[in-house]
Amino acid sequence: MEEPRYYTMFSKLFAYPEEGYREAMREAGNALTVPDCGLVQSKEQLDAFLQKTNELTLDDFEELYTRTFDINPVANLEIGWHLWGEAYERGAFLVNMRTLLKQHGITESSELPDHLTHVLAALGKMERNEAQEFTATFLKKALDKIVEGFKEKENPYEHLLLALQQIVMYHHQQGENAHG
Repeated sequence: MEEPRYYTMFSKLFAYPEEGYREAMREAGNALTVPDCGLVQSKEQLDAFLQKTNELTLDDFEELYTRTFDINPVANLEIGWHLWGEAYERGAFLVNMRTLLKQHGITESSELPDHLTHVLAALGKMERNEAQEFTATFLKKALDKIVEGFKEKENPYEHLLLALQQIVMYHHQQGENAHG
């Protein structure tokens, strides 16, 4: 499995929608059609996201994104917030993320350094072991909390989060199998 490629693609899908968003969606869908039995559920969730958003205009996507992630604190995409809230540890994590982004040549957007788009872009450039450790220590826990915030809400982004969660779980399991 090529985790870096998947993380880089999903980073685009969790960014604020703009021109080219549908192309990024199709690219991710095509990448997940590559035979990889561990990602069947991820492909199914991504297909559900694509199906439920098929009729949305770019303006509709922007509104959905804002309503989903920017207004609802339970579903915000800032990883550190889900791990520590506003505690000191989050500040330290933000500083570490900013350093990590610089190390990997990732330009920050208007989002904080711990935003999922930055985290996934960084994972896409990390060495395999470093990415697996980061995923196990930070991303997996935060993503579980974000997904929990979507329970019993009819929101297409839940499918996108579940698709990413499957990739993260698969990546994590592959790391454990390689070490154990």
